[in-house]
Amino acid sequence: MFTASDSLKTNAIAALPGQSGARILEEMDIAYSDGLALDMAPLYERVKSVIPSVEWPFFAPYIKAINELKKEKNAVILAHNYQTPEIFHCVADVVGDSLQLAIEAVNAEGDMIVQCGVHFMAETSKLLNPQKTVLMPDMGAGCSLAESITANDVRALREAYPGVPIVTYVNTSAAVKAESDVCCTSSNAVKIVNSMGADRVLCIPDEYLAQNIAREADVEVIAWKGRCEVHELFTAEELQQYRQDDPGLKIIAHPECKPDVLDEADFSGSTSAMIKWVSDNQPDRVMMVTECSMSDNIAVENPQVNFVRPCNLCPHMKQITLPKILESMVLNRTEITVDEDVADKARAAVERMIALSQ
Repeated sequence: MFTASDSLKTNAIAALPGQSGARILEEMDIAYSDGLALDMAPLYERVKSVIPSVEWPFFAPYIKAINELKKEKNAVILAHNYQTPEIFHCVADVVGDSLQLAIEAVNAEGDMIVQCGVHFMAETSKLLNPQKTVLMPDMGAGCSLAESITANDVRALREAYPGVPIVTYVNTSAAVKAESDVCCTSSNAVKIVNSMGADRVLCIPDEYLAQNIAREADVEVIAWKGRCEVHELFTAEELQQYRQDDPGLKIIAHPECKPDVLDEADFSGSTSAMIKWVSDNQPDRVMMVTECSMSDNIAVENPQVNFVRPCNLCPHMKQITLPKILESMVLNRTEITVDEDVADKARAAVERMIALSQ
């Protein structure tokens, strides 16, 4: 059995980063075989509708190794709804949208958290678990929304709109959260905006989310021009064409889409709300206007539902892979840290969000 404390082996693996996943499997003596196939058969039976059989021999050894290491290292894996099925269904301990992962991060038992999402999610997990090791399998997993605004931008907004509360989407850096009054997610944004007790509220950085919130909120909402590079690709005309081609199709959309896209949908809500809608309504055919992998993940739990996939993929979420998760756990790569002064202020904004959401 490979142990991360074996420094000679660890250094040998670290010297070959491009091959380290395969080397770790070799050191752990885990390879695809008839025995492993039999051992993993119940798990594959669950996901066979969304993972082709030709791919399973590659995934299975990594899944076996990661699940063994979780026990050895007392680790918890958090995975966003946009992760691929082999991660979402086969190694994750906690799955959900940004709000669910933030709440579960507080309750996470264990010494190590492995964040299978994007960088701001790992920062949020660290904010809520300052004493725990939080690992990010690939630091290249960023976010177009998080990159659309800086802490200096928020300070400038304070000066431009004195006294106006700032509600910041969790899809932001810890530095931006630290300059905010409270955070929100797509699932609780309207509730939090309405709770500010002000006539005007800054809702940043997602322009379309702010516009959609404004249609439901009781206050004036001021937006920033940040956008999700996945959701901004969807158009109302595209959805109209889908309906014309398939009149019985149900369309559900994420509120990071343009308002006219939501106007064409039968339902709009956060990823967790979309999952619940499908589970509760069991439509014959449904199109989820959001990141493509979520349809695969929900299909596993809803085999009677046919999913029409427009399939816009998040390039950042797809940076996270099974080999990188394994490497991260063995090599403690990459550990997330947040400056203490920033962390205290950002943590307060996230904790206020959680308190207002419960």
